Amino acid sequence: MTTMTDSSVREFKMPDVGEGLTEAEILKWYVQPGDTVTDGQVVCEVETAKAAVELPIPYDGVVRELHFPEGTTVDVGTSIIAVAVGDGAAAAAEPVQEALADTPATAEAEEPKPEGRQPVLVGYGVSTSSTRRRPRKGAQAPAAAQEASAAIQAEMNGHGPAAPAAPAAPAAPVTGDRPLAKPPVRKLAKDLGVDLATVVPSGPDGIITREDVHAAAAEPATPEPQAAPAAVAPAPSQTAASASYDTTRETRVPVKGVRKATAAAMVGSAFTAPHVTEFVTVDVTRTMKLVEELKQDKEYAGLRVNPLLLIAKALLVAIKRNPDINASWDEAAQEIVVKHYVNLGIAAATPRGLIVPNIKDAHAKTLPQLAGSLGELVSTAREGKTSPAAMQGGTVTITNVGVFGVDTGTPILNPGESAILAVGAIKLQPWVHKGKVKPRQVTTLALSFDHRLVDGELGSKVLADVAAVLEQPKRLISWA
Repeated sequence: MTTMTDSSVREFKMPDVGEGLTEAEILKWYVQPGDTVTDGQVVCEVETAKAAVELPIPYDGVVRELHFPEGTTVDVGTSIIAVAVGDGAAAAAEPVQEALADTPATAEAEEPKPEGRQPVLVGYGVSTSSTRRRPRKGAQAPAAAQEASAAIQAEMNGHGPAAPAAPAAPAAPVTGDRPLAKPPVRKLAKDLGVDLATVVPSGPDGIITREDVHAAAAEPATPEPQAAPAAVAPAPSQTAASASYDTTRETRVPVKGVRKATAAAMVGSAFTAPHVTEFVTVDVTRTMKLVEELKQDKEYAGLRVNPLLLIAKALLVAIKRNPDINASWDEAAQEIVVKHYVNLGIAAATPRGLIVPNIKDAHAKTLPQLAGSLGELVSTAREGKTSPAAMQGGTVTITNVGVFGVDTGTPILNPGESAILAVGAIKLQPWVHKGKVKPRQVTTLALSFDHRLVDGELGSKVLADVAAVLEQPKRLISWA
């Protein structure tokens, strides 16, 4: 994860913190240039497509430079922080202005990085594109360098470019090299269909800003050659997309991180696996009584005991009786892969979006062990500390929409899984019990399954078994 830029400066690269991930967003820096760091100290928090993760530095030293501000999405394998070690640590501890002016390693560290990503961990190869630092245009005084860096960081944080010390005419588009723009600006240009090579930059040092991209998007497709540059009123859709739209009427939220990954996974699942959903309404009065009894049991002291615990156990019992439901479809090999273990996913709503961590080998756990694992899973998810590994390898999932007062739903399968159970709200309703209409605790269950490998008979048996256990929880003993 590290590479040497000179004898005293180490570059710490963005690691692959999850299986096959290619990028991560820097959420927060815990250190600044000049700070002393030790081996194992957390220096920043990043968010991948699966979770938020804290990154520790692997050596002792003094922070020389943070290469990217908070909010920047960086490719795996790209250097994010420079740390002076050994003899270089003393120089890095001096004021940043002195280090910029006097330390030879600084100029060398700030030279443009070669394009392409070098592998830093076993498991992924060299990428053909990478986030790279802005190449410099000629020599620049330390003060001017700091001013340009501050302007870029202000733009990245959404405050717009900082005003230059003296008025300057817009620089001409960069020729013979990649146009100068930060990743969010490049993403904006891509979304609006704007070629950055045709954009006239107005930012310091020839940097292309968001305003430049919006201005380019608003220009006519075939401008008159003889006409002088003039402001063109953007179309309504372009106005809404620009930074100057009426924020009192609309709010735009960037789609990234967990929410972006969830959206892509759901679209892929919905249009790949043929979904079928079946429903059953069941009297769970006895299950609710059992929940109250378990809460008083000393064996469950300090554990999370609620209806979801018994619903999870009921699903595990149903899978044991119908093991073919616990499978996946291998499109490449044209095979059905039946799993002999159950990694039980529990959908959890978090501030960063919906995530589905899973309880590993849930089939082998006793009810108290399952309660402990369920409580730990939910607490970790709410704190935003769920690891990428905890969300990998799920085989079947439960989503509890009943906590929102919803009767039930038609859940979409998690990619790679064949079934997902939605649990509706448990409500007191009139129900025919022993020949009489009585108030009973009732809920509706919905099971979605992949019809490529689960037919109606198998799906119906699984759903019926779950309902039977919840109606008569003593079956947990006889069927388990």
